[in-house]
Amino acid sequence: MHIREHWNTVHRHRALVRAYCFKLGLVWQGLTHDLSKYSPVEFWRGAKYYQGFRSPNDQERMETGVSLSWLHHKGRNRHHFEYWIDYCLDPDGKVYIGGCKMPKRYVAEMFCDRIAACRVYQGNKYTDASPYDYYQKSKGHILIHPETSALLDRWLLLLKEQGEAIAFAKVRLELQDDNY
Repeated sequence: MHIREHWNTVHRHRALVRAYCFKLGLVWQGLTHDLSKYSPVEFWRGAKYYQGFRSPNDQERMETGVSLSWLHHKGRNRHHFEYWIDYCLDPDGKVYIGGCKMPKRYVAEMFCDRIAACRVYQGNKYTDASPYDYYQKSKGHILIHPETSALLDRWLLLLKEQGEAIAFAKVRLELQDDNY
């Protein structure tokens, strides 16, 4: 059981996301980001399956076939696109499961979350390209709304190509213009 290590990882991740959210003017989201990670179902599983280089949810899923921690987490945190998966109706009235369009403020928190996760898990191997490159590996097979995906993709590409200072300034401006 890796209680101290997991605690430090969660704390470092939340501190980074908080600082990033503050840069975007998302103070409440920064303060409340990932508080569910301290709940018993998430914290104790995180300590049990802790590895330090990736999410403990991956290891829990490999060992048990499901991550109860992740199921709990994604249902309580709106910055995860999985929170927004629901039944949808196409123009013909047919029902399908898909991603709903996320409010821009939660896409911005997801942007911050992905940067922080890459920083924490990659350590000194992190570059401004890391979050973009990681997202590119998954985006073809996840249930995310096309507009949400395009927005996240655009912001992560901005980070990769122009760096943190410019990316955060432009995202903040976009959030202000959008009245979110």
